[in-house]
Amino acid sequence: MNYLALQERPVGDIVAALDLEQPSVSKHLRVLRDVGLVRARREGRQMLYRVNADAIRPLHKWASTFERLWQHQLQKLKERVEEKMSKV
Repeated sequence: MNYLALQERPVGDIVAALDLEQPSVSKHLRVLRDVGLVRARREGRQMLYRVNADAIRPLHKWASTFERLWQHQLQKLKERVEEKMSKV
């Protein structure tokens, strides 16, 4: 998704960047387009794809909740390890 966030890209470029077969990439892009996470437009014979930032924003906000939780848990783990190491 990061690759599509930077700029609009044709399927061929995405295939080359991911080193996957074109049918597989097209299938994934179709699913992402169907759920609204990417946008597609036709330019001549090419389909160009780009991330739909408006659709991803709620997903990012939801996932960031877990990021805060894990950061807190990792900080607690770090403190415990440092405490045990200081006793050695």
